[in-house]
Amino acid sequence: MADPIIGRRSLGALAGALAAGAAIPAQAQRGYDRGAAPARYPDADIVAIDPKRFTAKLGNTTIRRLGTGYGWAEGPAWHATGRFLIWSDIPNDECLRLVEEDQSVHRRFRSPSGFSNGNTFDREGRQIAFRHFHRDVLRYEPDGSTTVLAARGPDGAFNAPNDGVVHPQDGAIWFTDPGYGALMNYEGQRVPEAASSPRPFIKEAIYRIDAQTGQVAKVADQPFKPNGLCFSPDYRRLYVADSGKSHYDEAKNIIWMFDVDGARLTNPRTFCDMELNGKSGFGDGLRCDEQGNVWVGAGWVGDGYDGVHVFAPDGQRIGQIRLPEICANLCFGGTRRNHLYMTASQSLYMVPVETRGAHFC
Repeated sequence: MADPIIGRRSLGALAGALAAGAAIPAQAQRGYDRGAAPARYPDADIVAIDPKRFTAKLGNTTIRRLGTGYGWAEGPAWHATGRFLIWSDIPNDECLRLVEEDQSVHRRFRSPSGFSNGNTFDREGRQIAFRHFHRDVLRYEPDGSTTVLAARGPDGAFNAPNDGVVHPQDGAIWFTDPGYGALMNYEGQRVPEAASSPRPFIKEAIYRIDAQTGQVAKVADQPFKPNGLCFSPDYRRLYVADSGKSHYDEAKNIIWMFDVDGARLTNPRTFCDMELNGKSGFGDGLRCDEQGNVWVGAGWVGDGYDGVHVFAPDGQRIGQIRLPEICANLCFGGTRRNHLYMTASQSLYMVPVETRGAHFC
């Protein structure tokens, strides 16, 4: 009787190998060929560029792909009380959910989603979505109703709000409006207002919604196309990715840093450059860990670059998580806030790390 672990085909291969005097492959010996190949620790795609400063790498874990088959995965956000992750699949006009208990993925948490991009949660656990199709910032209420928090700024209707964060002390919502998503409608046709300009409607900018008054203020327009953003652990600085190189020759692939002065942003400057080994890609979503390191979703270069780049508080690149797909965005989640979730093109990835996110979403 054949060994049930090896199986008939493997048994035939073993017999042939034995007859020829060849070495038997380890996978055939142990039946590894019947399923996913075993993982080897440490994961070679979690790279400590500066081992003394990048201490978040765990030696006994690997990068895991939790789901795939999405059109373009974006905007992950962690709900601490519900213990679940949500993220957007923009082309399929839906928001998905992953439950921490068994890591199961539930499609159509919200459908339609207004082709939302970024998501976050406020101090009361309410989801806030930054929607492309409706060009607004929307809040989902506990009773199932919705509230449009902002649809226009001082200069008129938004292009397509992209990503946002909530300040926990005053509840203000800070978000970016780079114009992606409004250049084309969702039938693939260029909108008439964008026919002759990479600025589809108004100048790209960063905005703030006052939690008390609802007033929308433009707080910066220095980035050519402000994309992902996050606060430092002490909320005294705001980091903003600039992906303006996609449309403007004079733009640079950099991460900006601003000082937060109440409701204003001051002292804009370059925090880091996305160039690595002579190649430069776009930075997109951002998150800080408790040590003040900035984790940047990056891509559009290829193998060896695409994934997550980690920068120390002084702007030096200290680590990298290499993915086989372009990483659009990321967030820390899990009960201990030490699971790094990454939305990358058609997939959702996760890796446990030896640090904690400075904020939950």
